[in-house]
Amino acid sequence: MTSIDCLTLEVADPTAAERFYTDAFGLSGQVRLRASEEPTSGFRGFTVSLVVSQPPIVNGFFGAALDAGATALKPAKKSLWGYGGVVQSPDGTTWQLASSSKKDTGPDSRDIDEIVLLLGVSDMAATKRFYVERDLTVAKSFGGKYVEFDGSSSAVKLSLYGRRGLAKVAGGPPEGNGSHRLTIGGDAGTFTDPDGFQWEPAA
Repeated sequence: MTSIDCLTLEVADPTAAERFYTDAFGLSGQVRLRASEEPTSGFRGFTVSLVVSQPPIVNGFFGAALDAGATALKPAKKSLWGYGGVVQSPDGTTWQLASSSKKDTGPDSRDIDEIVLLLGVSDMAATKRFYVERDLTVAKSFGGKYVEFDGSSSAVKLSLYGRRGLAKVAGGPPEGNGSHRLTIGGDAGTFTDPDGFQWEPAA
């Protein structure tokens, strides 16, 4: 089964970005950084979610991200599905901070349960088929709206979302141009998916 070991974010200032991700989220091995001046504008077509167990942890990460220089795109609050908010890191990556729980069950432990990469896709059926052919196993699928792949062997779970819907979740318009500023590191080899997202060996 194909696994994802890390995400490489292409940033203008790797030193500053490393400081942000250490201070805000405590991330190291799952997120790598690469210097890039590739032009990009608007929505980059993806978000990364930090899934946690309860609202106080969401609030802790949200506050730490803002203190480290992130911009709030959506305030942390309750919703139909749980509790969460959205921030944009200084390098331009959109991060969802989310919990399926609406109730506080303890103090802020700053523990991350899952890291989920959500790709905004233009043709759900075609992109789902593309990844199934590359040995990813579908765990959940909701028609043309959402696909979640089995992430039991991965440091990062992969999900697909319609691009327009994902942009709405992220708090902005779906338009965007240029580089995604993202490379997915795994064990499936080197390739580019139907929406232009690049994969490379994690090593």
